[in-house]
Amino acid sequence: MLGGIAQKSSAKSRPLTMKIRRKWWLTLHLWMGLTLGLLLAIYGLTGSILVFHDEIDEWLNPKLLTVIAPDDKPHRYKPLNEIYQAGQEAVPKQAVLSYSDYPRNDTAVFKLSFLVPTVNTMENWEVYANPYTAEITGKRLLGTSDSLIPNTFIGFVFELHYALLLDHKISRIVVGTSGSLLIISVLTGLIVWWPLTGRWWQALTIKRKAAFERFNFDLHKTSGIYTALIMVPVLFSGVYMVLPENVVPVLEVFSPVTYRYWFTSTPTPNAMPISIADAVAIAEQYYPRGRPHWIYGATEATDTYTVCLNDVDRPGSWLQRVCVVMDRYNGKVLDIDDPAKVTATAGEVFTHWQWPLHSGQAFGMTGRLLVFATGLACPVLFVTGVIRWLQKRRVTRKKMPAIGAGIKGQEIDRQTSGIAVYKLNPRRILNFFD
Repeated sequence: MLGGIAQKSSAKSRPLTMKIRRKWWLTLHLWMGLTLGLLLAIYGLTGSILVFHDEIDEWLNPKLLTVIAPDDKPHRYKPLNEIYQAGQEAVPKQAVLSYSDYPRNDTAVFKLSFLVPTVNTMENWEVYANPYTAEITGKRLLGTSDSLIPNTFIGFVFELHYALLLDHKISRIVVGTSGSLLIISVLTGLIVWWPLTGRWWQALTIKRKAAFERFNFDLHKTSGIYTALIMVPVLFSGVYMVLPENVVPVLEVFSPVTYRYWFTSTPTPNAMPISIADAVAIAEQYYPRGRPHWIYGATEATDTYTVCLNDVDRPGSWLQRVCVVMDRYNGKVLDIDDPAKVTATAGEVFTHWQWPLHSGQAFGMTGRLLVFATGLACPVLFVTGVIRWLQKRRVTRKKMPAIGAGIKGQEIDRQTSGIAVYKLNPRRILNFFD
């Protein structure tokens, strides 16, 4: 009989214990949300814009960033050497090519980014060329090294998203650390959301015709639960991209990882670097069906050339993107970032997925729309979370006098009847704060 009583008592106390633990997680989730929620809103809103940054930039600057495709098909570009030469002639002689971007479709321009050293600063210019004629359609000063505010809208959004408009030495730590903590915040939100009573429909839906307080609560929980599966990978990939030197060593505990930005070229006395066109040709020898997209130039003597190609359709990988890293002086291939390689490790495949997951490009337009929607949910989570906190704080302030009066009344009863104060029902208090 005593054993049965003990089992019943244990069964009754288990939900109470779970509610107490849930209260701890709720407190942690609350304070992480209040301290980091604004950053989450900024990351999310700017990230949603950047999912379609090419389209938005072209819409804002059609004459500068778009061209009319010729009538003949297939459309043929001018040789790369002609395009690069035209771009180099559009900037001062001391300008160094740092990056170029192939047209993303038939009406897009060829983009070339140059670093131009001046007396007091470093200027970042972008030159645009018609790929069919090699004619320059225009150029823009994107920003300078002595200013944290870029000159273009998309540049501003990029800088706010990746660096919060802070100095890059500081921003990497701030963005990386806050991104890591936000992952924990999302996970604690899942713990708090989990329906202990088993009422899954109530946990997954917004109550119709509910009062504003209930609607706000339902909007917060549903926005979080339906975007968590996307938000956690996006946050992690963001941390990886801003703090690779910290993330990669952790990944290497589980599997070897190569990081293409850590490779270097070997300077040779009196040797001239190969041209960017030669670098693209070398990459196309490995992937003749691929379409060049991003081409990273070399601004320092030991920098490498990196050519990234899209639409590389081959068995063994969902992703159709590869990057070839080579020595800028002799063209020797130093690394091939291709998850379909037989020699690719689990760590290399994992890191290769980070940028496509972060941008949504891993799953085409569907992936981009999912990341876009998840980004828009971030400011919703922050605003509804703050409203929920204010609502509960207001209720708590109103109830505290009543609770104090109740405790005082029980103290009088204890003095007169010997009933202990600790018999105050703890379930009632926990339900009040939930």
